[in-house]
Amino acid sequence: MTATNTPATRPANPRFSSGPCAKHPGWTLSALDDAPLGRSHRASVGKAKLKAAIDRTHTLLGLPDDYRVGIVPASDTGAYEMAMWTMLGQRPVTMMAWESFGTGWVTDAVKQLNLDATVMEAPYGALPDLGAVDWNTDVCFTWNGTTSGVRVPDGDWISADRAGLTLCDATSAAFAMDLPWDKLDVTTFSWQKVLGGEGAHGVIILSPRAVERLESYTPAWPLPKIFRLTKGGKLIEGIFSGATINTPSMLCVEDYLAALDWAEGEGLSGLIDRATANATAIWDFCETRDWIANLASDPATRSTTSVCLTIDAPEGTSKRIAKRLEAEGVALDIGSYRDAPEGLRIWCGSTVETSDIEALLPWIDWTYHAETAA
Repeated sequence: MTATNTPATRPANPRFSSGPCAKHPGWTLSALDDAPLGRSHRASVGKAKLKAAIDRTHTLLGLPDDYRVGIVPASDTGAYEMAMWTMLGQRPVTMMAWESFGTGWVTDAVKQLNLDATVMEAPYGALPDLGAVDWNTDVCFTWNGTTSGVRVPDGDWISADRAGLTLCDATSAAFAMDLPWDKLDVTTFSWQKVLGGEGAHGVIILSPRAVERLESYTPAWPLPKIFRLTKGGKLIEGIFSGATINTPSMLCVEDYLAALDWAEGEGLSGLIDRATANATAIWDFCETRDWIANLASDPATRSTTSVCLTIDAPEGTSKRIAKRLEAEGVALDIGSYRDAPEGLRIWCGSTVETSDIEALLPWIDWTYHAETAA
């Protein structure tokens, strides 16, 4: 590839944003025609759709029967902060961070909740020492670092007989990675990620151990209404059957149901395979070029959804590449996250077609040579 050889093929869908992410294949606005707009979410039709979203999420993810799923406000951020505010403080806590969102959870724990936390950090591209975690503590971590492209390789590092709870931010992992539910006590995500739903809603998944914590522990700090999961020392069961804490967008719920229609056709293993195929195409591309590399230093920790890349070129080159690709209508929103090292971030989640990734890669090659030649 040279600066003068413009690729002949363009991606059919240039949307590679890491959130909100690409809609599922075949999506059209007509998928939202059945949304009960202008109706109360407390009406039978609204509650039925919310309950369907909860039940189908539970089934597709293959959750244990006694795990609960709830739809909550404020995307994954709201769901994860809800878990922290309601469950932390009973015992010591370990906070793990290797990218911007995990660092945000550290700030919440240390500066907002004033917890004397053990903080385990690693720079972008690496993981902390997973073998050094104290499982007598509650442990907060992200499964997949959306802004670093680094994920934990599996759940083997999590103790089966842990004394504390695990609070897992899985927003760019759920539906695209194999999650060991017996090792996860609280799991949160936003359906705007892997399933390409619309933003603003979060999902929280609780194990029986998490429910027991909620029902036996009262935090020392006040809880705003949108964080309260218990009443009178008992779990508010309605949250986990469709009676949401605040007013949800039934248009977004309808969109999520349409995404589930598509996802159920693929099956969980199919969704995981799609993301893996997308990421592998990029990894193979990088292996044959000496100017571009995966930010994740260990191949075992490479994300299969938010693939983050570094480019060996003068400062600003990556930004110019992303800008030129957007101007060409080839790739939208693929610049690295604002707090991350300069580079590219290409969403490879399950709604992305591998053919679009394969069509994008020659354009990255062409743009790199064009920019460095200039």
